[in-house]
Amino acid sequence: MMNKDELSKFKLPLPNPKENHPSTQNVLNGKLITPKQHLLLISANDWEDFLEEWGHFQKKEYHLVTGLGGANDYGIDIACFYTDKCFQGDWDNFQCKYYKDNPLAPGTAIPEIGKILWHIYNKNITAPKAYYFFAPKDCGDALKKLLLNSTKLKQKVFDKWNDWCKNSITSTQTVLLEGAFLDFVNQFDFNIFQYKPVLDVIEEHRKTPYFSVRFGGGLKNRPEPTIPPEDIDDKEARYVEQLNEAYADHQSLSTTTFNLSNHPKLEKHFGRQREAFYSAESLRAFSRDSVPPGTFRALQNDMLNGVIDIAEDNHESGLKKLKEVIKESKLVPLDANGLFQVIRVNDRYGICHQLANEDKLIWVKTNND
Repeated sequence: MMNKDELSKFKLPLPNPKENHPSTQNVLNGKLITPKQHLLLISANDWEDFLEEWGHFQKKEYHLVTGLGGANDYGIDIACFYTDKCFQGDWDNFQCKYYKDNPLAPGTAIPEIGKILWHIYNKNITAPKAYYFFAPKDCGDALKKLLLNSTKLKQKVFDKWNDWCKNSITSTQTVLLEGAFLDFVNQFDFNIFQYKPVLDVIEEHRKTPYFSVRFGGGLKNRPEPTIPPEDIDDKEARYVEQLNEAYADHQSLSTTTFNLSNHPKLEKHFGRQREAFYSAESLRAFSRDSVPPGTFRALQNDMLNGVIDIAEDNHESGLKKLKEVIKESKLVPLDANGLFQVIRVNDRYGICHQLANEDKLIWVKTNND
């Protein structure tokens, strides 16, 4: 038996973490796993959700994207149509199998090929331009080799028809590979059957508003805000009108007699407010591609809830109220919103003007307010 001194030679070394000075993100979230690793851990329901999110990207590429998975699906999971002609025009099929324990194998793919061949033959659907397989663990080497060689793939379908296909296509009959159907399969172009690497699917998902929420890692870089055009755009009409009302009220003038060009300081203030508005509009545009729908509207609601009490107080003038609301906007906690890490001070001001554009904030009350 070894004594204490001998055992001490085998003591575990101290950990040597790569992060000697961990960030807040490291401490809160630990080590982030890659999107590919993430897909190996998700449930069947999460896989369906992921496919719906990924389909959001496909909607930019196709005229119509629809899911047909389930009973009587004709061998289609997600159908992507190039035109409004649907099955009467060009379309692609994506067969998205939830097999996370093992890569997709010929024994799973061949019956799906048999099913769609049967339904095309029976004119239930037309042949797609392309038919893609993908799964969380990708297609295995055996299936990849077949999908890369249409001649061998066709031969495999013939060799395994009786074992894998004839009793799995429909519950109402045994489908034999013979007669006119055999001739049809013989003439069919097997080059349409392909595989889509899961990394390609992840990269397409990255271009959707759902990527950051599903996989983490923060938001992508935000572009610089749009510079306001020289001429007032139609989308600015109401908040600009409200600014003029606030300026006129501050000068004790009517809006009909007030001329902004006669007030250089106010003219500079007006220019800054337009920059703020366009900064918030740029954030709104960024949110459409970066976070799920509704995130930016929630940000606006948080801002409104944070400044509304100040806006409803009595103030010396409409301009004084506007400035107090803008000042308060810097203090409103927005850290619960998914866009928080990319929000700039000018966005906060601009969101107030967006709210004024919708009459949710009013700088100068009328007798009817």
